[in-house]
Amino acid sequence: MRKVLRWLLSLAILMGAVGAGATGASAAPAAPAQPDIKERVLAIPGMRFVEEQPYEGYRFLVFTYTQPVDHRHPSQGTFQQRFTLLHKATDRPTVFYTSGYNVTTAPRRSEPTQIVDGNQVSLEYRFFTPSRPQPADWSKLDIWQAASDQHRLYRALKPVYGKNWLATGGSKGGMTATYYRRFYPRDMNGTIAYVAPNDVVDKEDSAYDRFFGHVGTAECRDKLNAVQREALVRRDEIVTRYQKWADDEGQTFTVVGSADKAYENVVLDLVWAFWQYHLLKDCADVPAPTASTDELYGFIDEISGFSAYTDQGLETYTPYYYQAGTELGSPTFATPHLDGLLRYPGIYAPRSYVPRDIPMRFHPAAMRDIDRWVRQDAQRMLFVYGQNDPWGAERFRVGKGAKDAYVYTVAGGNHGSNIAQLSAEEKAKATAEVQRWAGVSQTREPLARHDAKLDRRGIEREPVLRP
Repeated sequence: MRKVLRWLLSLAILMGAVGAGATGASAAPAAPAQPDIKERVLAIPGMRFVEEQPYEGYRFLVFTYTQPVDHRHPSQGTFQQRFTLLHKATDRPTVFYTSGYNVTTAPRRSEPTQIVDGNQVSLEYRFFTPSRPQPADWSKLDIWQAASDQHRLYRALKPVYGKNWLATGGSKGGMTATYYRRFYPRDMNGTIAYVAPNDVVDKEDSAYDRFFGHVGTAECRDKLNAVQREALVRRDEIVTRYQKWADDEGQTFTVVGSADKAYENVVLDLVWAFWQYHLLKDCADVPAPTASTDELYGFIDEISGFSAYTDQGLETYTPYYYQAGTELGSPTFATPHLDGLLRYPGIYAPRSYVPRDIPMRFHPAAMRDIDRWVRQDAQRMLFVYGQNDPWGAERFRVGKGAKDAYVYTVAGGNHGSNIAQLSAEEKAKATAEVQRWAGVSQTREPLARHDAKLDRRGIEREPVLRP
């Protein structure tokens, strides 16, 4: 028996030696498996899982994170703030995205995420439902509190995603990314802000008059002004139809006051909204002032949207209008071609769109502080604007004190302008800058392949208003 055991032991040793010789080394102990990314995030205090949606090459998860209502006094209540995670790998850079509005709970990839082939964290802006404290103390909706939301979530996720981080967003999201950089300049390795307005002095808006006096061609400007005027000439006929539509659809006008008041706002949006969402070539589709009322009605609805100033249309954007009337500011522009046709002076203002039980007081120092910081202290920041986008009439500019900071303009671009639409030379330069900040290879081309669904670009339908 002993001989048999010794023979088996010798055979086992011999087989082990043969196996080691075949592989060239002895077998190493298996590395412990990394915890699932969902479980790693849920291990962070304050995280709650909502859902997961499958997407090839990624994990797409929706969470909420417990945030203080007031970051200055964290003990005074909390709320659940929704965010999504498009997870690729923890050894890739992460892009922190916000639209400045509700978060999209479907997989999407911002342009910087595609450029650096990274992860993406997308945060819903505070007070946009369901990320709204209950009861809602609207005085806690300001740019510092929102930046502090981002800072706190970043610090929670940084131990999981340890590589470089970039902040980005478009329109109000571009503003949000800029404000975050101003208040927490050490968090992000770079910031890419798209079509971000910069209303430094709310009451001085002559830049918009200059913009509308030169945008596009004289022929197109005249066509738009003529159809806008005709929309008010025929207002009684169209408002009757508008009211019937609202009754049929269960839409109401309690906040703005009446269908007639709402219609005046819709018409005032017309020229601005055309340039915001369309291109010069679309001037061919602008109807003549002699067009039928049916055609005129359809054009107004397509460009401005009759639902925008109903109670139901306003409700979604109440947090935006509140911020426009308390810190962000809002555009004013002259309309001499409408003289004698406007019935409600002063109605085209943020206060008109927020329920009266929500108090509002404007703080003029907020945007002056942001503008001064960007001009003097911005570092590793990149701004992209569209030449024909009215929101770019008042834009961010970088001064001598700024370092590694850039402003690009897309020729003929609208509110959807991005890096991909720049000239070839500028596109390559901007792409390389973003990759450098992310700490990845600089190829002057996006590192991730285009995905038609994941990279679908939409223009934020930002409300248009003036104080």
